[in-house]
Amino acid sequence: MASEKEKMLSEKPYLSSDDELATERLLAQSLCFEINHIPPAEIEKRNELYRKLLGSTGEKFLIEIPFHCDYGYNIEIGENFYSNYNCIILDCARVRIGDNVMLAPNVSIFTAGHPIDAEMRNSGLEYAIPVSIDNNVWIGGNTVINPGVSIGSNTVIGSGSVVTKDIPSNVIAAGNPCKVIRKITEEDRQFYFRKRKFEE
Repeated sequence: MASEKEKMLSEKPYLSSDDELATERLLAQSLCFEINHIPPAEIEKRNELYRKLLGSTGEKFLIEIPFHCDYGYNIEIGENFYSNYNCIILDCARVRIGDNVMLAPNVSIFTAGHPIDAEMRNSGLEYAIPVSIDNNVWIGGNTVINPGVSIGSNTVIGSGSVVTKDIPSNVIAAGNPCKVIRKITEEDRQFYFRKRKFEE
């Protein structure tokens, strides 16, 4: 018979109140607490604990504090990852983040969800579906990424978005629910903000 952890990791309904899962969450919470109370100048000490907490990291990354997650071991971040203040990742399922990804403040990534039916929800069952973010993605502040979402490479997600469905590569997308606004073009290389051009 599958354990609750095995059910969780295989995208099946599971009970998060299970003793094994509760113990693992407490360990992650304790590491997050320690990380979030390290003086800002002690980046290497902080990064050592992030490497202990997370499933895998690139050589170079910067995660500002505070940072919170459920388990940690389901989070994979690529090279040159940056997360601004107050990132929350509910990593009951795998969260795969590619290279050169930037998260603005208050980005939340949720793999966890609950049944629509009240009786099933009140039974304590929940589920977890993986999230994937490809290379060179910038996610604006106060964005929420929901379970099962994939975001393609080179894409920009506007601030305040609620991402409920997959977003393709090479686009700007925003809104609630988040939708593609337009493709990113060669012309975008000329500008740093709206119609403000880079100097020659």
